[in-house]
Amino acid sequence: MQTIFVMVKCELGRAYDVADAAVQTVEQVSEIHSISGQYDLMMKCYLTDDQDIGHFVMGVQRLPGVKDTFTVIAFKAFS
Repeated sequence: MQTIFVMVKCELGRAYDVADAAVQTVEQVSEIHSISGQYDLMMKCYLTDDQDIGHFVMGVQRLPGVKDTFTVIAFKAFS
């Protein structure tokens, strides 16, 4: 299992629309948080080991209202 975080910059006024669309259509999304700073949303996603991260992120980029993304690949979770 691969854990990635995708930060999403949205078109003005579209952050909630993008979050709703992602929750409904992207099954790998575990959590979505609205955040401050350069990006509007942070999505925590779990991908299978054989799933291509690049293709997955391109699918997120195609959601209506997405302007830009930045992806972080997580190595180990600490509790």
